[in-house]
Amino acid sequence: MIKIDKLQKKFGKKVVLDNIDALFLPGHVYGIVGANAAGKTTFFRCLAGLESYTGHIEATTMPIKDRLGYLVAEHYFLPKITGEEYLLLLTSARVQQVRDLHTYNIFDLPLKNYVSSYSTGMKKKLAIMGVLLQDNDYFIFDEPYNGLDLQSSMMLTTLIAALREKGKIILLSSHIFATLKESCDELFLLEKGTFARQLEKDKFATLEAELKAHTWSADLMKLINR
Repeated sequence: MIKIDKLQKKFGKKVVLDNIDALFLPGHVYGIVGANAAGKTTFFRCLAGLESYTGHIEATTMPIKDRLGYLVAEHYFLPKITGEEYLLLLTSARVQQVRDLHTYNIFDLPLKNYVSSYSTGMKKKLAIMGVLLQDNDYFIFDEPYNGLDLQSSMMLTTLIAALREKGKIILLSSHIFATLKESCDELFLLEKGTFARQLEKDKFATLEAELKAHTWSADLMKLINR
């Protein structure tokens, strides 16, 4: 369980998150949706303990960061580190011993090579493997499908479903609405710094239609039909 009460985050005088309340339960996948700069990543960083905030965050296992797998949208890797070394670094940080990494190399990555030689998609796959090998209770996936090929995207969707079955709590953001519809149990719409709406699965289509109507505005059609 993760319970959030009156979470607020400011950068100077600008309020980015404003009195957010939420309850996330085990065995569920929650989609966090909103426009660019709505505050999704800031919200994730507060949960991960990477940002100061006011309010209260409580979880079954505290501190959250010690049991959290956080897949950031744009991952950073040390310039002279191999894929194997990266995975060993992440597992050792959680006092996890993995004897044969190649057994878990589901994406068939060249683990002996420097990560700097990897493509964008390969780096994303390595980061996914890292958070999974840590045996976390909570997962944040911030735009996890960016850079992945079709087969790897399908594998990730299957992995998310498996984590749900194991009773994990998963928070997911994606600009690809189809991935949210397939994976999520509930959606939280982040607007003006707060969760304006919370929708269960039977209301996803309604939200998608609203987002399409907003996107396909008259101004957009003017540009296309000029």
